[in-house]
Amino acid sequence: MTARMPAPGAAILAAFACAAAFLLLPQAARSQDSGAVSDPVATAIAAELEALMSPDVDSVQGARIAFGELLQEFYARRAFRPAWTDAGNAAELRRAVADSAADGLSPEDYFLPLLEDLARQARDPAATPMMRAQHDILLTEALLRLGYHLSFGKVDAESFDAQWNFARTLDDRDIPGRIENALASRDIHARIEALKPTHRLYAALKRELARYRAAELAPAPAPVPPGPSLKPGASDPRVPLIRARLVASGDLAADAAADSDAFDAALEAAVRRFQQRMGLESDGVIGAGTIAELNVPASERIRSLRVNLDRGRVLLHDLPERFVVVNIAGFTAYLVRGQEIEWSARVQVGKTYRKTPLFRSEMNYLVFNPTWTVPPGIIRNDILPAARKDPASITRRGLKVLDSGGREVDPASIDWSRFQSGHIPYTLRQDPGPNNALGRVKLMFPNDYFVYLHDTPSQALFDRADRAFSSGCVRVERALELAERVLDDPAQWNSQSIAAVIQGGRLQNVTLKRRMPVLLAYWTSWVDPDGRVNFRRDVYGQDAKWAEALDAPFRVRSRPLFSEAP
Repeated sequence: MTARMPAPGAAILAAFACAAAFLLLPQAARSQDSGAVSDPVATAIAAELEALMSPDVDSVQGARIAFGELLQEFYARRAFRPAWTDAGNAAELRRAVADSAADGLSPEDYFLPLLEDLARQARDPAATPMMRAQHDILLTEALLRLGYHLSFGKVDAESFDAQWNFARTLDDRDIPGRIENALASRDIHARIEALKPTHRLYAALKRELARYRAAELAPAPAPVPPGPSLKPGASDPRVPLIRARLVASGDLAADAAADSDAFDAALEAAVRRFQQRMGLESDGVIGAGTIAELNVPASERIRSLRVNLDRGRVLLHDLPERFVVVNIAGFTAYLVRGQEIEWSARVQVGKTYRKTPLFRSEMNYLVFNPTWTVPPGIIRNDILPAARKDPASITRRGLKVLDSGGREVDPASIDWSRFQSGHIPYTLRQDPGPNNALGRVKLMFPNDYFVYLHDTPSQALFDRADRAFSSGCVRVERALELAERVLDDPAQWNSQSIAAVIQGGRLQNVTLKRRMPVLLAYWTSWVDPDGRVNFRRDVYGQDAKWAEALDAPFRVRSRPLFSEAP
């Protein structure tokens, strides 16, 4: 579901074809009696691109060229004639580059100041062919760079996270042909816009980015100082400062920004709204956590919005029609159809030292009344330390010890100090039942991490605001409801028939008639269906790293752009 653009050396056959066409072209150009032969700009373009083939040259006018192979193919096809002779096309490209700031990108990545300067120079009749050639090449390079980022995100997610597998490639290999069509149609800006995700979440994040940037330009309200927790009905000199902050965040009407120290009902309602949007306990009490969120500067919110817009460019293209997505940072699971949320529930995800991985798979079966086989990581970290001191701790956890033949073994008969890793010659299993760690159902999809969605007996933990409690799997509130929906077979699998299976207590595997895509993703800001922007604590500490990569110089990842030829 992510996508790719070409990297140097990524497509060997295409590179050979491009190089061959390029090397032959000067001779062909000399043999022609029109076009490139009489065009000094075309001759200069050919010379500039030939220079770029040297390992010692990687820039034009000081701007590094990332898509040398595509430039060579594009210009070779057109006998090196300049592509941007229509001033309207060039102006539309510059407008699109300037507009990229609204998407949280940096126009400087696409040479905006240099392109504007070169455009002014190009209008001078005395401009040299080489200057015009360099301007033309940089316009094409800027288009490729901007298209790359809008289609696939700036941050290389696979380098960012080794577990990432949201792999997306292009089927259409004719990038030069697409550029030619856009130039001929004179709709450069519209075609660039069409590369952006069409999901309304992306548009909503852009809207909030613009709003927070405007707020950053206005005088910021004074921060709220620390102090005792404030409850409704109290009076405190910090209340006017809190009101000002809530007016600035949009949670309190501007006419409610009174100077009164009283914590009245209107302020309580605004505090609860703010707490909900921040993922805090929505209790109306202004404690240290609420004050900390109130004092977050607009610049930090802007960073979060930019980071999540880039995640959108990675994740929101080519979505399936119906899928399950888990927002790990938001502790929520959704069943989505198109752009509508069919169902949602709170989830518990992995602890910060046992993170739930980010990846994509397809749910293929469910297990009602599952047994739980303890995975190696939990054996190593939880079971063995206790068993070395007291083997009976295994039995108290409701686990059975089974040998390789499936026979039950007394934990006291085993020297647990022999084992240093979680890969032991025994299986630790918990039988089905209301206290099973997986609850009454688990929803399975292939992956290398022993991760799946499941029910849990620990229902009280869903009421916590911060729900990073598991060992990596995703515990789902109302998991039986999700099971019924993904089975999508009301004649055979409805709430009554599922309840009967659960009541029977026997393990039962059910294969889905249609596989259900599952996305384990990470969003720290989003806009909910009510149009309210939400922010969440960066529970796994990913945003700073992503923001750093987002602000780093342009780079092309090393994996291929195109899907393998059929």
